[in-house]
Amino acid sequence: MNTKESMQPKLRRVKRAERVRERVRGSAERPRLSVYRSLRHLHVQIIDDDAGRTLLSCSTVGKDIRDRISKKKKNEQAKMVGEALASKAKSAGITKIVFDRNGRRYIGRIKALADALRAGGLEF
Repeated sequence: MNTKESMQPKLRRVKRAERVRERVRGSAERPRLSVYRSLRHLHVQIIDDDAGRTLLSCSTVGKDIRDRISKKKKNEQAKMVGEALASKAKSAGITKIVFDRNGRRYIGRIKALADALRAGGLEF
């Protein structure tokens, strides 16, 4: 049996994320948008890798969104997080980003988040 086939799915995702992270870097002009998705929540950060600091963040457990997302489906929650982060980024003067899916496939909540960010005016 091939070792790649026998690797656990989580380990494969982590290795894929590490490979991508080597090439994807954020700067002050075009920061990196990092997505962390758990089974229940979604956390999104806009990071300047050159300075090593987080510029903006938003999640489903944040005070501004937590009350509005109760009894909503996960895709709708991701869309709300994307809209909130896009408005924060616009007010901070950020229009272009680098999208880091963190090894996740571009379907479901990740796609809903990306569509909401694009609709909010972010380019990637």
